[in-house]
Amino acid sequence: MKKENIPNALTLIRIGFIPLFVLLLSLKHSDLHVWAGIIFMVASITDYLDGYLARKWEVVTNFGKFADPMADKLLVMSALILLIELGYAPAWVVVVIICRELAVTGLRLLLVENDGEVLAAALPGKIKTFTQMLAIIFLLFHWTFVGQIFLYISLIATVYSGYDYFKGAAFLFKDTFK
Repeated sequence: MKKENIPNALTLIRIGFIPLFVLLLSLKHSDLHVWAGIIFMVASITDYLDGYLARKWEVVTNFGKFADPMADKLLVMSALILLIELGYAPAWVVVVIICRELAVTGLRLLLVENDGEVLAAALPGKIKTFTQMLAIIFLLFHWTFVGQIFLYISLIATVYSGYDYFKGAAFLFKDTFK
């Protein structure tokens, strides 16, 4: 495999982990939650690694800019929804996070349509993803107190990063209230 394909392959591997992760977490056996947590950790590491390698090797692609955040959203949203069912995450927190994800995804589509740019993740979005992943890992390992702290930190990061993206793309809506 060519090295320029490795970051995208890691993203695809992360997407491939999602069904196994969901299956293990859906079985509702607490020993399997640890295995789901391990799979989630490995998937999270691929998130860091694919971005690091793409930048290091200067092989950033539009596919990567699109698929990497999509893979993160699919993985994190799947985990958060299942954590509601298991009683580890409040539904209102998950609703806020998912609504932000959908809104930013819509914003990305508008940006591509209006100026052809693929909106890459900014630092606040990366912090949001990191804190969400930490919260999920701690909750899956039943370190509930620490997991809840990180969940609420990730909620704040989620709201702020959504605000940051929309502030940066305000020009798209300049004619909205004329």
